[in-house]
Amino acid sequence: MVGKTAIGWGNADDLQSKEALYMALDVGINFFDAADIYGLGHSEELIGNTIGNRKDIVIASKAGNVSRNGIFTTDYSKEYILRACEASLKRLKRDVIDYYQLHSAKLEDLKKGECIEAMDQLVRAGKIRYWGLSLPTFDPIPEAAFLLSKKVGSGFQLVFNIINRIAFPLFKEIYAAGCGIIARMPLQFGLLSGKFDSQTSFPDNDHRKSRLSKEIIDSYLERQSEVYELSNKYDITQSQLALSYILSYGEISTVIPGIRSPEQVRLNTEGIKKISKEDRERLENINFSELLGMIRNKQ
Repeated sequence: MVGKTAIGWGNADDLQSKEALYMALDVGINFFDAADIYGLGHSEELIGNTIGNRKDIVIASKAGNVSRNGIFTTDYSKEYILRACEASLKRLKRDVIDYYQLHSAKLEDLKKGECIEAMDQLVRAGKIRYWGLSLPTFDPIPEAAFLLSKKVGSGFQLVFNIINRIAFPLFKEIYAAGCGIIARMPLQFGLLSGKFDSQTSFPDNDHRKSRLSKEIIDSYLERQSEVYELSNKYDITQSQLALSYILSYGEISTVIPGIRSPEQVRLNTEGIKKISKEDRERLENINFSELLGMIRNKQ
């Protein structure tokens, strides 16, 4: 929590989280994404205390979202980014962060230039290998277009899933520029997992309590029949179908499904299937526009 604002996913068990990290390594996962705001640094500490010093994995983290005096805010000043990177390196127990991201920086922040100067300085100093931008959820194009026009940075993290395809028009240009794409929120806060029903609720320390109202969940349930039918066709769960859909796009470098438990790791990696172009288009033709508008109003 930051003040009264939930930034996590409810109660977490460190032992279970560590087991999930080790399970991820066992099944061949070698990319892990964190941020200094996640758990107020705790996500980085967990990685650092378990696998952070391994040379055969790729670690990504982010900076720019800040908790100060119990208030959630942002800071993209050069001084802060440089200081935040040093703190992340210490928590991760690494000499270098493989991929460092500006956490949802807006166009005005990028135009000021300080955060870009900081990233370039960190690369020259050998503190990070590459840097990029985690794009806003509902209006990602201005910030992406700015960095692409300046030919700076190496990639973008963006929201992309069956419900939210707003960032799709960026794919070809990002790919053509030689930049990577990390897809986040593949399950849209769990809606696409098939595990919610009209009675689903969340505790106060889970950010979904304010974001996934009963109205939103019910709206998805009314439209999920085709998702359910296709998951049955491929003999996979709805979560696995959602991940398979995203990975059917060759422009996407990797996806972040979340690894809360070892079982979740196993399920998210076992059932990835190649889905047909016809079925991909069928998913894309489901009308989620009203639902997406409801979700946007809750952000």
